[in-house]
Amino acid sequence: MAAGKEIRSKIKSVENTRKITRAMEMVAAAKMRKAQDRMRHARPYAEKIARVAAHFSQAHPEYRHPFVVSRETIKRVGIILVTTDKGLCGGLNTNALRMSLNKLKAWDEQKIEVDICAIGNKGLGFMQRLGINIASQITGLGDTAHMERLIGPVQVMLDAYKEGRIDALYLVYSRFISTMKQEPTFKQLLPLTAEEASEKAEHHWDYIYEPEAKSVVDSLMVRYIEALIYQAVAENLACEQSARMVAMKAASDNAKTVVDELKLVYNKTRQAAITQEISEIVAGAAAV
Repeated sequence: MAAGKEIRSKIKSVENTRKITRAMEMVAAAKMRKAQDRMRHARPYAEKIARVAAHFSQAHPEYRHPFVVSRETIKRVGIILVTTDKGLCGGLNTNALRMSLNKLKAWDEQKIEVDICAIGNKGLGFMQRLGINIASQITGLGDTAHMERLIGPVQVMLDAYKEGRIDALYLVYSRFISTMKQEPTFKQLLPLTAEEASEKAEHHWDYIYEPEAKSVVDSLMVRYIEALIYQAVAENLACEQSARMVAMKAASDNAKTVVDELKLVYNKTRQAAITQEISEIVAGAAAV
């Protein structure tokens, strides 16, 4: 029964793994609800400030903020890449990184260089393996996004755009659609294009600024970028917990299937051994 002992060992190992995946599934389900609540609470603010920024970008022609001025030639771009710190969340990171890789290949053909702001350990490691320049990074965000921790790495990219070291800034993250669906998203942050402004602004009007247009618009545009980054991180955290819950549930179901198959094989092996012993006993009795 050496084979039977080996099968029993495999069954016990798979059952122990199933206990772990079940526990991770329940933990992810609890965290998912909180992450989704934070993400949904942040969405209205992000959408509203995007609409206000679109109005401002078109409403004061005598002062044009650097964030709305397009560059004639694109020689270097920046990407704010939002991924998770941990794995075991299905293809969530893979889809976002694959989208980024396709863009990197297209830019490489056009001789456009790229700087990366990596938010999350998975994206940081991927870009380091590719040899892409990492301008700023942040890992270990935990289960809750805090704007004070995100400001530093994001400000590095904003300063690079203001100083002309990069000519465009893009954002890559996973957008939460539902518990079963997360969509990788690639969007342009800077410059704020006229098409995007016209889509978000239903009407065009001018404003009375106090104390002056420059200080008001400068502050607003920075808040606009920060709100979009925070929303992207909140969306990605909700996607992470949802994807992990689904992945761990699938792992638990697969483990149950494997255990059932191993038990069937064990029973067949055991029955074959019993049948062989009975045949030997009968054969011995007949020989006597």
